[in-house]
Amino acid sequence: MDLREYMSVRRAYNVVRQDTVPEERLTFEEFAILCRLDFAGVPMKTSDIAEYQGALRPTMTHRTNHLASLGLIERAEGEHDRRNVVCAISDAGRARVERLSELTRAQIPSGRSLSRTSAERIRKYVDAMGSFFCKAGDLVLLGLLSSDGTALTIMQLVDLLGLLQPTVSMSVSSLAEGGYVTRMRSAGEGRTSSVCLTPEGMEVARSLAASIEKIVVRRKLRGPRKDEPAEA
Repeated sequence: MDLREYMSVRRAYNVVRQDTVPEERLTFEEFAILCRLDFAGVPMKTSDIAEYQGALRPTMTHRTNHLASLGLIERAEGEHDRRNVVCAISDAGRARVERLSELTRAQIPSGRSLSRTSAERIRKYVDAMGSFFCKAGDLVLLGLLSSDGTALTIMQLVDLLGLLQPTVSMSVSSLAEGGYVTRMRSAGEGRTSSVCLTPEGMEVARSLAASIEKIVVRRKLRGPRKDEPAEA
């Protein structure tokens, strides 16, 4: 997966999430869990889902609790070990995956990476991307990197990332304090300021991008050719 594909999907889903009523909103990681369970087709241990997302058990318990409270997954004690809770996607969860995938696909503007892909392909991307946790601050760094190092205003970052303005502003402030970005006052534009990566921020952003490039998206398995017999 390349950076522009990753940013297209994350931005599109961020927009979809903001347009969803608060009580129905899912984090990107929760959406990815639904996609993973949908593709698995069988119940998965909570510990295996946590390993897939590189998350601690308490974090995964919180995520699955939320999904279960919305009726999107069903949980049960493990067959051989009651401490091992297993999760399975519900019919409502499958319907939510289909709807969110279609809405996400529709939010990718023409001309951007994956703008002509299918909702099914979006599900595969989300499933793969769920293995890489990315905070709002990380998205800001990646957004600046994807702009080829060009300084961007807060509102340009908001549009690029699909996040709310307060979220972007707080992330930029935190990154500036850490020395990862710097803010420059734009000449002749009042209080408008632009944000750009520092050398330290560029290094972190490139490291994040390198991790994204290692993400492998599922590909559709080829069926047998017409002149070949199907495997028994």
